[in-house]
Amino acid sequence: MVEEVKAVLPESHLKKIKRNEEWDLAKKQELEAAKKKKLKNRKLIFNRAKQYAKEYEAQEKELIQLKREAKLKGGFYVDPEAKLLFIIRIRGINAMHPRTRKILQLLRLRQIFNGVFLKVNKATMNMLHLVEPYVTYGYPNLKSVRELIYKRGYGKLNKQRIALTDNAIVEQALGKFGIICAEDLIHEIMTVGPHFKEANNFLWPFKLKAPLGGLKKKRNHYVEGGDAGNRENYINELIRRMN
Repeated sequence: MVEEVKAVLPESHLKKIKRNEEWDLAKKQELEAAKKKKLKNRKLIFNRAKQYAKEYEAQEKELIQLKREAKLKGGFYVDPEAKLLFIIRIRGINAMHPRTRKILQLLRLRQIFNGVFLKVNKATMNMLHLVEPYVTYGYPNLKSVRELIYKRGYGKLNKQRIALTDNAIVEQALGKFGIICAEDLIHEIMTVGPHFKEANNFLWPFKLKAPLGGLKKKRNHYVEGGDAGNRENYINELIRRMN
């Protein structure tokens, strides 16, 4: 009578099978957890976007109301001082003073037609006055901020320039500050919130195209019919042409 010979698997092979099973189980659990988290985040993002839309609408209505009241009293309504600036570099490096070059580097404006957001304070205004012939700046509105971030928004993740194609990228970089989606980022920039510095540093300088229709005269100040310097709310028109 012939006895059946059972194939004996080496211990290392058995360990490998067990390890692979454990990995598969861990991977499955991880995917399920990520799916649940994504679903939860979607609801949260939707609610936040709704809340921000209401907030922006309320601000707009309040502004209209204040302007009407001022008009009825025979006066004028003066807008509060802007908290946010958008700066665009409009000139190259020819015959540039080293101090001017250094300031432009500090402002992260290393290339022509690069744009960045800045908080309005005494230090930034002093820096802008020193580089005024090389830049143009003004006060962006919600439409401009939203269009810039959605169309030309890139983030800095692990020192790399990554397109903002997914809310997960924003959450990975700024989740610890409660900023988990593009709408949170827009709100933080627009309102110059408590984590504006972190949100702004996460955003890579915007690489804009040459303005449609061209510039008038970049050597002259905006008030002299040129392009350089402060153009206040008219920056929005320039952003439309460059975005």
